[in-house]
Amino acid sequence: MKGEKRTRRILATISNFLVFFLLVAVVIACCLTLFTSTLQDTIGHDFTEEEIAAAAKATMLNVILISAGMAVIDYLRRKYTVDEPAKKITEATEKMIAGDFSVRLEPIASVIEQNHFNDIIECINKMAEELSGVETLRADFIANVSHEMKTPLSVIQNYGKLLEEADLSEEGRLEYAHAITEATRRLSDMMSSVLKLSRLENQTIYPTPTTFDLGEQLCECLLQFESTWEGKGIDIETDISEGVLLSADPELLSLVWNNLFSNAFKFTEEGGRVFLTLTADAERATVSIRDTGCGMSAEVGAHIFEKFYQGDTSHATQGNGLGLALVKRVVDILGAEIAVESAVGVGTIFTVTIGRAGHGLEDAR
Repeated sequence: MKGEKRTRRILATISNFLVFFLLVAVVIACCLTLFTSTLQDTIGHDFTEEEIAAAAKATMLNVILISAGMAVIDYLRRKYTVDEPAKKITEATEKMIAGDFSVRLEPIASVIEQNHFNDIIECINKMAEELSGVETLRADFIANVSHEMKTPLSVIQNYGKLLEEADLSEEGRLEYAHAITEATRRLSDMMSSVLKLSRLENQTIYPTPTTFDLGEQLCECLLQFESTWEGKGIDIETDISEGVLLSADPELLSLVWNNLFSNAFKFTEEGGRVFLTLTADAERATVSIRDTGCGMSAEVGAHIFEKFYQGDTSHATQGNGLGLALVKRVVDILGAEIAVESAVGVGTIFTVTIGRAGHGLEDAR
């Protein structure tokens, strides 16, 4: 391989020399012909064959020396302004291909104001930085999924062994079976959320938005949790403006409301209250979901949209830390905004703002 590269370099050097030789020879020949013709007409002297032969030899030597000098200068120019930068860029990309995304290239010092190699280097550094972040997220995601799967799988395995006992009472059998059912439900919910989040993160073509009544959708989503709020004795208060039309993907948006309602009821103790408010102006609609639950600190609030993050470990068995990550992704896809206000022991307010039919948030701003 090295011998082949060396041969190519030698052939390229010879080729460059021949190009310069022919170029210099043609230029000098034309200049000399014009010069001798003008000189003969001016002084009236015809050059002899001996004089022309001597001049031709000297000229040929000069052509060879000038061509060789130009070839050397061109070789050095290519080596330091083309070959060296290209070699650095090639080595960096090979490292990235091998999975090393920590590589960074230094800009090339140049007397030229605009060096296009520096543009390429800047793009490669940005790409390496992005790929490094993606690789970190991928590794963390796999680690988190593996960790989250261990708990329900361990529960299933342990209670499955207990069910094998011959002298197990009917009460014990029902208790263990219920534990296995809950573990499989949690595992199923987690995998469903992972698949939804993966699909959303890799989705590039989205369904065509349809116009629908946002108030009706909110009521439909809220009614799905009727048994939950009745079981915990939670009071529901709603203030929903009528006739608020929205142009969006209703299936995606329902993921937002279902997850926010689920969190509100999950973190609100028995006898608490959940408030749903929908207001709108000519350009945007604002949905507010407030609860009187346990609330959260500012530190926890800064991480709630991260995958698998669960600030309140006392409710860990009721979720998988993916719900709000799904919410944030859908909100970003729809060009909406989400804000959260919370205080420990007081409750939490999630506010979603989205452009109405014919009005995107960017237009509204």
